[in-house]
Amino acid sequence: MLLLNKEKSSEGADWRFCVAPMMDWTDRHCRFFHRQLSRRARLYTEMVTSGAIMFGDRERLLGFDASEHPVALQLGGSDPVELARAAEIGAGFGYDEINLNCGCPSDRVQSGRFGACLMAEPELVASCVAAIKSAVGGQIPVTVKNRIGIDEQDSEADLTRFIETVAASGCEIFIVHARKAWLKGLSPRENRDVPPLDYERVYRLKAAFPELTIIINGGIETIAQSAKHLEMVDGVMLGRAAYKNPALLLEVDAALYGETAAPLRPHEALERMLPYIERELERGTRLSAIARHMLGLVNGRPGARPFRRLLTEESVKPGAGLDIIHAAIEAARRVEEAPSLAA
Repeated sequence: MLLLNKEKSSEGADWRFCVAPMMDWTDRHCRFFHRQLSRRARLYTEMVTSGAIMFGDRERLLGFDASEHPVALQLGGSDPVELARAAEIGAGFGYDEINLNCGCPSDRVQSGRFGACLMAEPELVASCVAAIKSAVGGQIPVTVKNRIGIDEQDSEADLTRFIETVAASGCEIFIVHARKAWLKGLSPRENRDVPPLDYERVYRLKAAFPELTIIINGGIETIAQSAKHLEMVDGVMLGRAAYKNPALLLEVDAALYGETAAPLRPHEALERMLPYIERELERGTRLSAIARHMLGLVNGRPGARPFRRLLTEESVKPGAGLDIIHAAIEAARRVEEAPSLAA
């Protein structure tokens, strides 16, 4: 059965299309930019450790613009008490969801006993989820992002046990990266490409747990591919493709949500960024901190390289300001008017 038109209880509680949490990428400037491209996509923060929230600069770590909704906070950690407190603080900032990271394979994350290595301890994950749910009082969803397996613990039975155990603690929403993680011997970069994708396993997981919301992640590159996955699962999550080719987000609202308004053109999305950039510059934000997220906006089209070069080279100069963005708007307009490569 096609699930393309499946609606959740409210617009803010819809996981049909999500942009993945990505370290060093999905900061608040990136998310604000992505929100200009899609009104409906669900956005995620970078992973923030519970310890950082407990002892760090919370406004810097957790602050976001109201226009980013729906936006989720992804937490990293393994101490139920500390995670509960961090989640409570995050909920106080107004996030629409608390997500627990059980999928990151980096050595640094493993040394802190969180990320993908937690899949070896489903009972601990269940305790963490239960503590988080209690802390936020059922006001916002608590979700888990996990792999299909880790190291030698990668059978379908292992994944089923993990999902069953964590679901018993009250988690109803799982974002499943359709690759196992090799925690010994592969780098985080290699873990994004080397283990083979197994979408069918995620489909079978949804069939086995029809009462759960299952979002598929890993290797999805287009909106057409997203729509195909939505025939089998409840939602899709795109990571690198959405970041490196953000213009695909312009297709989301019409293709996956049935919106009838004409999508913005790239130069119009940049125009929408002007008030935000002006405010941020007044606060002392460097233009390059915002502009770096826009570099791929016209990728794959004639004129994309000069557009990228303009933003890359000019935004880092001392005193770089709105004139650079105005120039980028004109460069994007020229790209839109140029004949396509397929013509």
